[in-house]
Amino acid sequence: MKVSFIGIGAMGAAMVPNLVRAGHNVSVWNRNRAAAEAIEGVTVLDTPAEAFQADAVMTMLANDDAVRGVILDSGALAGANKNCVHIMMATISLGLVDELAARHREAGIGYVSAPVFGVPAAAAGAQLNVLAAGDPQAIATVQPLLDAVGRQTWRLGDDPKRANVVKISGNMMIAQAFTAMGEAAYLSESYGVSAADLLNVLTNTLFAAPSYQRYGGFIATNTFEPGFKLPLGLKDVNLALSAALARGAVLPVAEQVRENMQQAMAQGLEDRDWSVAATIRRQR
Repeated sequence: MKVSFIGIGAMGAAMVPNLVRAGHNVSVWNRNRAAAEAIEGVTVLDTPAEAFQADAVMTMLANDDAVRGVILDSGALAGANKNCVHIMMATISLGLVDELAARHREAGIGYVSAPVFGVPAAAAGAQLNVLAAGDPQAIATVQPLLDAVGRQTWRLGDDPKRANVVKISGNMMIAQAFTAMGEAAYLSESYGVSAADLLNVLTNTLFAAPSYQRYGGFIATNTFEPGFKLPLGLKDVNLALSAALARGAVLPVAEQVRENMQQAMAQGLEDRDWSVAATIRRQR
């Protein structure tokens, strides 16, 4: 397929080579052109609007503001190829998802929400879990692209924001998990059991799951090299809390996680992995 990719950050830079290896004709656009030019086997575009002349566009941007600026405010949809399907892979607010879906309908092009679970290392190995929601025919059309970047596509219905609800909920649960591990480590260490010993047991028995093992390892060794930086994690927890507020729900654990993340940001830890927030509890 002829596919354009918008957003060459850590995730995009890891995903695009898999599209090239799968034999797709790949073009890329990025605010920082140098990042796009560093990828082999692609055509570098001058504007986001050019991207929408392809059969499909995959967008992986940092937040609502970036998506709004690049996709909506730029006028990129105005002259889009009417057969194009836009795959929005960014983690964004549910309100923006609805707005994007409406604007794409007005422009007469397909829109699929497809956020992913996985860090850049998983993206590089095409091991992402893709959460897809939208028109079933549109998803079927772009399935070869999703297969090129992911290990499995989880179809979640016709309403695009269903995929984003799952993504936001999942990230909220990860943040709550490493917060719980940080508290458990604080408790065990106060009785002479190291975090490493505690988490070695727990992440190989009761909580033998990849996220627990990954973040438990960070906590056990007190190393938080960024796979997913703290500001992005805070953004996602805020998205969960905003989504809950829209339904009149209260998420007290998520609120505590946000407080910990805000304190970590205040301590100048914004360049560390988001799980560094687990250490805030341990410092009290």
